[in-house]
Amino acid sequence: MKANCWVAPNQVAVENVPDPQILNPRDAIVRITSAAICGSDLHLLHGFIPAMKKGDILGHEFMGEVVELGPGARDGLRVGDRVVIPFPIACGNCISCERGLYSLCENSNPNAAVAEAVMGHAPAGIFGYSHLLGGYAGGQAQYARVPFADVGALKIEDDIPDEKVLFLSDILPTGYMAAEMCDIQRGDIVAIWGAGPVGQFATCSAFLLGAERVIVIDRYPYRLRMAREKAGAETINYEETDVMDALRDMTAGRGPDACIDAVGMEAHHPSAALQAYDRGKQALKSETDRPHALREAILSCANGGVVSAIGAYAGFIDKFPMGSFMNRSLTLRSGQCHVQRYMRPLLDRIRKGEIDPSYIITHTLGLDQTPHGYDIFTNKREECVKVVLKP
Repeated sequence: MKANCWVAPNQVAVENVPDPQILNPRDAIVRITSAAICGSDLHLLHGFIPAMKKGDILGHEFMGEVVELGPGARDGLRVGDRVVIPFPIACGNCISCERGLYSLCENSNPNAAVAEAVMGHAPAGIFGYSHLLGGYAGGQAQYARVPFADVGALKIEDDIPDEKVLFLSDILPTGYMAAEMCDIQRGDIVAIWGAGPVGQFATCSAFLLGAERVIVIDRYPYRLRMAREKAGAETINYEETDVMDALRDMTAGRGPDACIDAVGMEAHHPSAALQAYDRGKQALKSETDRPHALREAILSCANGGVVSAIGAYAGFIDKFPMGSFMNRSLTLRSGQCHVQRYMRPLLDRIRKGEIDPSYIITHTLGLDQTPHGYDIFTNKREECVKVVLKP
């Protein structure tokens, strides 16, 4: 089969690779009908996530048709079922899974010892996301092996098009969880750093959960325009306006009730000096991540407010404003999304017409065009917000 493979930092290629096989009784083989390129994939592309190997198949947002099942997966699935696959791989039986913390599954990461050495404890395995998180082949391919398919795969039993349900695999639940972690009350003001796909869905979700106003911060006019026109947000271009001053003005001096960091480890800063500082620290390996958005979210948040960090981080950051965080009684919440917890409720919202996730799709490409998709997504060419692949 064909698959998009990591070759080296800043290089991917579509290659011929062996077809996946059933390895465990609860496995399924899925023929991919739609996959997507995620912002988190760019951290792999740029070499910020450790334990990548040449030939690793990328992609953790995908859906398709079940073509083969292990004997342990047959109670919940049948060959021919149309399914969306959540990006965290979860067994459904461990303490974390029983608590709904699926991205912390204790049984799905075969390389747990490696993750423990870096993180203290191991999170779940993730499709196409390095050997630190299991070394599983991803879904930017014609076929994929899905472990614990009886737990993970969400059956789509009607004719809703792929484009409306594909993002149940990751970014729609991720944006919703980002907003849910804010404990939004009716009338709250929420600020979101990042107008990419997760930021767009966090905006929609904040409104669904009762926010009165949502303010989105980014530097790309076309992404800010999408946040205004499609999601109903107010916007700030951080290259044109001082963000903290603007947020004070827009909130009568109090600051937003909750702040969401939907950017993560590769944040940019309008100050060339501050941007160079963190890039230099990265080059010297004295920090792994650039936390500009997280710092600003903490400093901007109203006293007693909540900061929700849903953007992906890999390791260590510098200059964390702990004094502001502690003295102003802030709460910080974060986590890889527990996708399985949110898939069915969000599918119900899609069916009811409360949200149509397909609005973020700007490019649809064939699998052979995946390297081009990474190029335009990485470099923000052609007003690219989200690339969907059709194997």
